Amino acid sequence: MTSPAPTGILLINLGTPEATSRGPMRAYLKEFLSDPRVIETNRALWWLILNGIILNVRPKKSGHAYEQIWNKQLDESPLKTYTRSQAEKLAERFAGQPLVVDWAMRYGKPAIAEGMKRLMQKGCKNIVIFPMYPQYAAATTASVFDKVAEAMSNMRAQPTLRFVPPFPDDDSYISALATRFQQHLSSLEWTPEKILISYHGLPQSYIDKGDPYYDHCMATTSALRDKMGMNENQMIATFQSRVGRHEWIKPYTDATVNELAQSGVKNLVLLSPAFISDCVETLEELAIGLKTQFLNAGGNNFSVAPCLNDSNEAIDMLHELTSRNLAGWI
Repeated sequence: MTSPAPTGILLINLGTPEATSRGPMRAYLKEFLSDPRVIETNRALWWLILNGIILNVRPKKSGHAYEQIWNKQLDESPLKTYTRSQAEKLAERFAGQPLVVDWAMRYGKPAIAEGMKRLMQKGCKNIVIFPMYPQYAAATTASVFDKVAEAMSNMRAQPTLRFVPPFPDDDSYISALATRFQQHLSSLEWTPEKILISYHGLPQSYIDKGDPYYDHCMATTSALRDKMGMNENQMIATFQSRVGRHEWIKPYTDATVNELAQSGVKNLVLLSPAFISDCVETLEELAIGLKTQFLNAGGNNFSVAPCLNDSNEAIDMLHELTSRNLAGWI
């Protein structure tokens, strides 16, 4: 009896440079910042700004940030380490079933087209695409769709695809967040007075055009408050990582941290649920940069809770969300 063709699962995260030196950083930033989903502006003008200014200045600064958090043992960013581990552990959960789990990055390596090709070479005619973004944004989730479609456009024999939809308030995700966060709170030798739920920001203009990202972030915050029995005063939603002079989604994380310190808050914990895995934003921008800012503003204790990473809770969630989208295929 012929064995059934395996079904593929492709976990896709944002991306990472291959090294912290100027060349790899510049290549990564160029691919990332050339995406029209990420930078919505006049393309000709942006090309001049990107190639004339940003790619001559930003690689050194970004390279320094990555140096602070680089996985020296494997010579790669933590995001790559965790994404690979998530794929391997998810494959173990599905052991014995006709499934092949792989992983890719939207920017950098391994590329999405390469991941799809590997799955097809292993006989996968059906593939579940899993964008690892709980909250939908055109700059993230839609960009994955674009790149998958680009890969499909170069295939004569195409697989059948399913996409795992955004899951901002899915119980499997909220339960995993709450469990991991409570574990972190229990590990502290001090009690936080406030908790910041910090999401990666977007320009306000993107939201004004109809992007549902802000609403998804609020759905996550509301569900997490309910799960942990907290209110708006205890758990505050903010937005980080803004750049440029344009207005971004408010309230800003850095400004809120200053305000809290100046108002007398001494103990602060931050969670960043927009990221499934720890990366340069959580490990350097928040855990190093923002901590320094809070302490300099008068705070005493500051901690950033780990992301879900490759914990048992994370794999439980990935298994649950993927299983739903395998219905009828295995």
